[in-house]
Amino acid sequence: MGELTTVQLEKKANDIRRAIINMLKEAGSGHSAGPLGLADIFSALYFSILSIRPKEPEWDDRDVLFLSNGHCVPVQYAAMAEAGYFDKSELKTLRKLGSRLQGHPEREKLPGLENTSGPLGSGLSQASGYAYSLQYLDKVSHRFVYVVMGDGELDEGNIWEAAMFAGKYKLSQLVAIIDRNNIQIDGTTEDVMPLEDLRGKWESFGWHVLEIDGHNVESVIDACSQARAVSNRPTVIIAHTIPGKGVDFMEYNYKWHGMPPNAEQAKEALHDLRTLGGQITHEGQGV
Repeated sequence: MGELTTVQLEKKANDIRRAIINMLKEAGSGHSAGPLGLADIFSALYFSILSIRPKEPEWDDRDVLFLSNGHCVPVQYAAMAEAGYFDKSELKTLRKLGSRLQGHPEREKLPGLENTSGPLGSGLSQASGYAYSLQYLDKVSHRFVYVVMGDGELDEGNIWEAAMFAGKYKLSQLVAIIDRNNIQIDGTTEDVMPLEDLRGKWESFGWHVLEIDGHNVESVIDACSQARAVSNRPTVIIAHTIPGKGVDFMEYNYKWHGMPPNAEQAKEALHDLRTLGGQITHEGQGV
């Protein structure tokens, strides 16, 4: 996509968060916490990491991005619009009847979406199958397959079947990113179904494991660079994030997992994002 500075990538992430709030307010339904927490990762993916051509979404040499936790798709729609896959005005149609931007992504509706994901747990299998085809059938080594998963989603058994498959076949062109925000719809992940030792679990399945701050775009980019350099196994990046990142009253609160802001809450959220939590005044100077 081109070379953007860290500051530019961070600004893209903030623009993506603002778009998410506006989309959800307009829709009157949807998920807030996860998409906001993933904005930095999606900024890094779409504007630095992925080899893609938004004006040629079916480009044969593109990298492929699968979204497994499909309820977080507002962050992907916002990033795609920002990247130029479609006009930003279409974001207002989120979850509307007949819209291409459904509450869970539908691959055939929108060019640039690589998978359909509604039921949780399927994305890693989809990505593993694609990576297997690249590595063993097509024998194409320069393309990579990325998949974003939620941590609550790891409760699904299908994830671990795919983890075994990818480990067995040493799918080195597969890069999984776990949004480790520690919440799911019913509470914290460690209360609902404890996941730790999460690093140890993935290592035992034969994966190369990296842990990063998911809000540090440089760390996201560096981790993906490291992953592409691993030639004998798949890589999983455990990205520690804050649910609801950037909106003070949403951060860390699992109740915002599946709830959109109303008009007044959206106004407050957009103020938080415009001023970066009060760090910037309306004149653009630090307070």
